[in-house]
Amino acid sequence: MPYISIVIPAYNEEARLPATLAAVLSYLAARGWPDGEVLVVDDGSLDSTAAVAAQFQAQHPGVRLLQNPGNRGKGYSVRHGMLESRGEWVLFTDADHSVPIEKLDKLLDALRAQQAAVAIGSRALDRSLIAVHQSWFRETAGRIYNLLMGLVTGLHFADTQCGFKLFQGAAAREIFRRQRIERWGFDAEVLFIARQLGYKTVEVPVRWSHSQGTKVSMFRDSLSMFLDLLRIRWNQLRGRYR
Repeated sequence: MPYISIVIPAYNEEARLPATLAAVLSYLAARGWPDGEVLVVDDGSLDSTAAVAAQFQAQHPGVRLLQNPGNRGKGYSVRHGMLESRGEWVLFTDADHSVPIEKLDKLLDALRAQQAAVAIGSRALDRSLIAVHQSWFRETAGRIYNLLMGLVTGLHFADTQCGFKLFQGAAAREIFRRQRIERWGFDAEVLFIARQLGYKTVEVPVRWSHSQGTKVSMFRDSLSMFLDLLRIRWNQLRGRYR
């Protein structure tokens, strides 16, 4: 069993993926985790994302390319990678490397210190760590979403949407096999499921930089994410998370 698995969902990321994979592989080597696995999940990209990942896979035995059946969404991609992972610990991180991979150490330390099963990177606990901010509109929308999330789901985290989350391996596979939401609202869902299953979650401030080229549409996807909060409650009432 690898000590660490790193899941990277990717859609049209041919430009940013090479640098991210190089940074991740360098980090694993520096930490002395040669058996660490990196799972790149291609979400039906229209560019050369899959070819880039395949090149790394050919050169590095720890890299694995997984391909979705077409474009299914980030939630589907992360679930695909999590359920294919074999690590004692499993991280998912965005292909834009907006959180430096070295911050995995900080999440691991928090999990061990607090005997938790889930650690989530947070941009909101210490905003002085944000190197490059999003627009005022996006940051305000994020705060409103978190307020609504707390009201609808009872989850009270400062930031659920940061794409840097670490799970104890067995807990990850228990949580993600129950996941239903396939697009942007999945973060709140998996944290809700973790709470339902009794897994402790800790929130950890991390350094973060906004990267141009975000795939999230402020209008279309914001409405979908709000509706996903209602779907989480509906799924709970129907017993889908048991």
